[in-house]
Amino acid sequence: MIILITGASHTGKTLLAQKLLEKYHYPYLSIDHLKMGLIRSGQTDLTPYDDDKLTDYLWTIIKEMIKTAIENRQNLIVEGCYIPFNWKDSFDEEYLSQIKFFCLVMSEAYIDEHFSDIIGNENVIEKRLPDEDFTIQFVKQENEYYLKNCCQFGLDYILIDKSYEIEEYCQL
Repeated sequence: MIILITGASHTGKTLLAQKLLEKYHYPYLSIDHLKMGLIRSGQTDLTPYDDDKLTDYLWTIIKEMIKTAIENRQNLIVEGCYIPFNWKDSFDEEYLSQIKFFCLVMSEAYIDEHFSDIIGNENVIEKRLPDEDFTIQFVKQENEYYLKNCCQFGLDYILIDKSYEIEEYCQL
């Protein structure tokens, strides 16, 4: 089984991937690690700020890794924000039946009530550099963008609205 986890920044994608790894012993691929490896090695002239271009560039690699894992009957968790909303177009039905998709979305009410918690938990798995542009308004816009696109593309999403208990989302 392949598990795809996406969502806006700070929604807990990496934490969910880590919890799934611990529970099911499935390895996971951080798209951010792949991105930085390609950038730092000089394999691309893109920068960490070229989000749209990075999605197109990285997806050409990731979708083939997913196909290879499925063909070899291997489990894999792939997490990151560089999964396009039309990701299903990259696979035939034989592959799609082996892929489970999660998009984590925080509601505006949750963000309003828990913004300090969101900031306080930003380094739970990975160490982030401080980001002055990471404001409550930015978080709301990003989550609204993911919700809108999930609805537009008919994708399932997990709405984080009242509380955030990551273990609730670890059932496959």
